[in-house]
Amino acid sequence: MGDLLRLATAGSVDDGKSTLVGRLLYDTKSVLADQLDAVHRASVDKGLSTPDLSLLVDGLRSEREQGITIDVAYRYFATPRRTFVLADTPGHVQYTRNTVTGASTAQLAILLVDARKGVVEQTRRHAAVLALLGVPRLVLAVNKIDLTEYDQGTFEVIAKEFATYAAALGYTSDTVRTIPVSALVGDNVVDVSDRTPWYTGPTLLEHLETVPVEPDPHEAPFRFPVQYVIRPRTPEHPDYRGYAGQVAAGTVRLGEEVVVLPGGSRTRVARIDTRDGELAEAVAGASVTLLLEHEIDISRGDLLAAADDPPVLTDELDATLAWLADKPLRPGARVLVKHGARTVPAIVGELRTRFDEQKLSTTEYPESLALNEIGQVSVRTAEPVPVDEYRTHGRTGAFLVIDPGDGTTLAAGLVGAPLPVLGTS
Repeated sequence: MGDLLRLATAGSVDDGKSTLVGRLLYDTKSVLADQLDAVHRASVDKGLSTPDLSLLVDGLRSEREQGITIDVAYRYFATPRRTFVLADTPGHVQYTRNTVTGASTAQLAILLVDARKGVVEQTRRHAAVLALLGVPRLVLAVNKIDLTEYDQGTFEVIAKEFATYAAALGYTSDTVRTIPVSALVGDNVVDVSDRTPWYTGPTLLEHLETVPVEPDPHEAPFRFPVQYVIRPRTPEHPDYRGYAGQVAAGTVRLGEEVVVLPGGSRTRVARIDTRDGELAEAVAGASVTLLLEHEIDISRGDLLAAADDPPVLTDELDATLAWLADKPLRPGARVLVKHGARTVPAIVGELRTRFDEQKLSTTEYPESLALNEIGQVSVRTAEPVPVDEYRTHGRTGAFLVIDPGDGTTLAAGLVGAPLPVLGTS
């Protein structure tokens, strides 16, 4: 088995994302027999002569009835060359927040467009969100190419337009691939299509199997948000005090010095426990329990970090916000900031710029941010939080903005992370 690629889908509604994912699962034989039987039965009930592969993905009853994807659906499949974790995200504008969730950990995103419609408003919005989140590679899948009679000219116009837009967002020809596909028929998804002789590039699956994977951040400075303090107080473990969580970045080794933030105390790692026994070291992604040399007051929400390269401890966040609520954001709003396992009260300061993903321009000091708008904002927290720049430390450079009244998520925040723009207004 090869390495792991985390990918996400995005695109406008009805561009065929669920069908494309279903086609990938179907053609790679990643579907259980009973799942396939259920799809065949449901397709017959709908009067279809061929299986509706989107039903392999749209698992919620409300999704199947409406024919739309609402939630983020995570799918796992594998080929002899690579293992894949795929987040299928919604296309509707009102579910852009789910796209942010699904793409936040992706190493590659498949952005679909309908060959008959080309690059539309939602295409540009999703591409901007993907760039904002730092997704390093994009695939533009020009779907439903069969409905254009496999027209080469149509494909090339779409590819050129998107390449220009992606370049303005910071992508290069090496990080964007455009592929003509038909998810319904199967052209260039897994198998090469003889109906597009003018296309000589890889199929979608071949590209996914061979695209370089960005390395996990094992070499980054160590970061470990404390999720839970373990004090069993049993006769077998009368003095056990461990700190459980997942290594967010870097590597931690026995004997290494760490700093506890926001308190600032320093100590060394005395033991690294897992359910399978002790380790000499743990890398990013590992869920472990750390025991420390000294007894220090540490709580859920604290951060253990490399003592020689800690994050910045600050109560002033300069951040990019993707606003995800119906109610607009205005300066002075009182909110909660959830950073890792820590939640603190905060006040929104200046709205410095609002990004127009359609025109690739910014408006200086806007009065508000509306649903799905992106902007640079200052946020003052009631107490200091340890943060990194999002571009260098995704986990500790990201936070959520929460409504203190009802607990709903208002925005995804990224420390720093400015978007490239072509002009101001």
